Amino acid sequence: MNQKELQKLVEETSIHDFGPPFKHQATFNNRLRTTGGRYHLATHNLDFNLKILETFGMEEFIKVIKHELCHYHLHLAGKGYQHKDADFKKLLKKVDGTRYVQSLAPVKQPKKFWVYQCQTCQNAIYRQRRFNTKRYVCGKCRGKLILSGQTE
Repeated sequence: MNQKELQKLVEETSIHDFGPPFKHQATFNNRLRTTGGRYHLATHNLDFNLKILETFGMEEFIKVIKHELCHYHLHLAGKGYQHKDADFKKLLKKVDGTRYVQSLAPVKQPKKFWVYQCQTCQNAIYRQRRFNTKRYVCGKCRGKLILSGQTE
């Protein structure tokens, strides 16, 4: 999708779901990382994250467009346009926009831990870093530690 197609999609969505037309500029902003879009109060322009469209598809992207158009139309009407305002929440629910965009962050791998066991009291000790068992002892009974293995 290019800038012209985006502009046309935003204008059509505005007329179809909100009534009043969108008279400003909609663009893709490659610098957006954690948000799906942004409404500029001073210029009334909208920025969108292209990765939302590429990752989650057109249906989720249109919900992001509706979210930003809620900010746009409510601000121009002089009503509560912020996320906390009742006007915003009501209009967003009416047009079936998304409140929060799905996360683009990669799924984190679970951390691995080294497991040490005390030979005296059988206490298990979990550490992210491996250490020399000749230099350290059990914190409970001061017994000798042995490396049991690794776990997630």
